[in-house]
Amino acid sequence: MTITRFAPSPTGHLHVGNLRTALMNFLIARKVTGQFILRLDDTDRERSKTAFSDSIREDLNWLGLHWDRLERQSDRLERYLKAADQLRAMGRLYEAFETPSELELKRKKQRNMGRPPVYDRAALSLTEAEKTALRSERGNGVWRFKLDHERVTWIDGILGEVSIDTASLSDPVLIRRDGQFLYTLASVVDDIEMKITDVVRGSDHVTNTAIQCQIIRALGGSVPRFAHHSLLTGPKGEPFAKRVGANALRVLRQTGIEPMALLSLLARLGTSDPVVVYQNLTELVDEFDISRFGASATKFDEQLLFPLSGKYLQTLAFEAVAAEIKQLGVPESLAEKFWLTTRGNISTKQDLATWWLIFRDGADPEIAEEDREFVNVALEILPERPFDENTWANWTRDVKEKTDRRGRGLFMPLRKALTGQSSGPDMGAVMPLLQVIKAKAL
Repeated sequence: MTITRFAPSPTGHLHVGNLRTALMNFLIARKVTGQFILRLDDTDRERSKTAFSDSIREDLNWLGLHWDRLERQSDRLERYLKAADQLRAMGRLYEAFETPSELELKRKKQRNMGRPPVYDRAALSLTEAEKTALRSERGNGVWRFKLDHERVTWIDGILGEVSIDTASLSDPVLIRRDGQFLYTLASVVDDIEMKITDVVRGSDHVTNTAIQCQIIRALGGSVPRFAHHSLLTGPKGEPFAKRVGANALRVLRQTGIEPMALLSLLARLGTSDPVVVYQNLTELVDEFDISRFGASATKFDEQLLFPLSGKYLQTLAFEAVAAEIKQLGVPESLAEKFWLTTRGNISTKQDLATWWLIFRDGADPEIAEEDREFVNVALEILPERPFDENTWANWTRDVKEKTDRRGRGLFMPLRKALTGQSSGPDMGAVMPLLQVIKAKAL
């Protein structure tokens, strides 16, 4: 069985970059009726917050990315202790005591000598007496994994063949001085025990993958299939990290972005395929192919989400939005007509409130000085309410005969006078919805 996971740290809210990873793992699992695990990597006791865990689950549920299992690393600390003991017994985990300043000095010397700034494994030569003395002086050390200096090669689902020479890497720290297990160890133990078959994550993890492959093999696990997607940038290629606040999923949700608009964009972003708006997750699952994604940095512009949301909303039947329209106070007799009239002129459902205020309370008329006399003449012959679907056509015909105005010079001033807008729904459909007209003949 195919088993994937999305493993966010509950140290902040999810953003679009996180979602891209979650979505790919979700789609891979759903395409073959596999399992999708939500795993909260919450071993950082200081930064992990319940509020962020709740936010992660809320965002995924909003998007319809429902998980089959929920796991928390904070519940699995005994498993990491056991794995660490196993690695120690094998001679693959050793304690090191250098301070950050000592490590930086070593790296500086190596760079000056033209060598890669790799940890020199000085701790391996310490005697037990020396270790005891250092613990007494500095407290516990960190625990490093002893890499085999070899090439680690795999066929990446996006990048193709990848080969990393681990001799060019420092032995990674798996356990901090305070005893906290770091992601590199905890993730490997979880992936082995949860039988993860496929891992999709950002290309900034490629080096981590080489390291984790060695840890997996040392612990006797099976190496999953890896795919590393490109990293997102802003629309002008700027670092995405600077835009994360604006692209937090909770912010996009608050602005009214439709979930399928966001998912549809991310399902095609980074491929050469045009973006299409899917109606549901089933369609998206059927079309998904990880091999179609490229390795180059991918630009993301949140402004694209608004027209995509609009396109999605245009396809919805009245029944899908009836409850929301009722909450606006639209009379039941007008509700369906209101939706069919306005759905082609909104980007989010929040825009419906603006249109209903215009129809219910009347818009402040926008009349250019050069059009004022023309609008006055037109309003003098405007029929009495109630209006119907023929009112606009009949009225503008009469106005044209009386004023000899035509085309845009005829229709635009009248639209602005009645709705205060220079664009919008077909005025033939708008007229029966107008409850009040503020424009008056002077």
